[in-house]
Amino acid sequence: MEVKGRVHSFETFGTVDGPGIRFIVFLKGCPLRCKYCHNRDAWSSEGARLFTPEEIVTEINKYRNFIDSSKGGITVSGGEPLMQPQFVKELFKKCREQGIHTALDTSGYAVLDEEVKAVLDHTDLVLLDLKQANAGRHKELTGVENGRIREFTKYLGDINKPVWIRYVLVPGYTDAEEDLEAAHEYLAGFKNIEKIEVLPYHTMGKEKWEKLNLVYPLEGVPTPTGEEVEKARSILTAGRGV
Repeated sequence: MEVKGRVHSFETFGTVDGPGIRFIVFLKGCPLRCKYCHNRDAWSSEGARLFTPEEIVTEINKYRNFIDSSKGGITVSGGEPLMQPQFVKELFKKCREQGIHTALDTSGYAVLDEEVKAVLDHTDLVLLDLKQANAGRHKELTGVENGRIREFTKYLGDINKPVWIRYVLVPGYTDAEEDLEAAHEYLAGFKNIEKIEVLPYHTMGKEKWEKLNLVYPLEGVPTPTGEEVEKARSILTAGRGV
């Protein structure tokens, strides 16, 4: 029986989730409970639309001229895509057969079993969201421990998988100098990291919480200034040249 993915939505001309123009597939379901989540409606699989890998490749091919000319590809995001490893593996396999670059946008919070490893076998680039390097503060921010994420990150290094790190700078949660230094120290040993991006916290996801009649956890938290973002980036990238 053909596997089907539980899909939240598509974005056809993404420009920030990997190189070039990306066709982005947002999947439903996530084990994390990030306080700043901007896809709050993707935590549950409820209301998902079901697609086969072939159906998604058909959608991608409508935009191949733009994707190919920009050296873009497909990015699977979420939610957490590694909650649906069989589907992502089959989708990426079919994309690669057609010469489409594959990127996985993940928190890395997954059991590192053979299914997840098979996904990575068909992944060209991992966009890894580093939430917090400090274990206690990670759980406070996301609701889960970061042990699985550390194991996943180590495996990416072991197989030399290209990685772009994404660090969301949240005032009061991830912006303390000791947090940034801890993240820098943690990432320092990985030679497979090609890029480190600092993403300033924003409140654009607040509306989704309110539509679900939920209290937004970070009410009143400001967006960091450009100077604060640059300072964080200088700490995280020190000595890396990325």
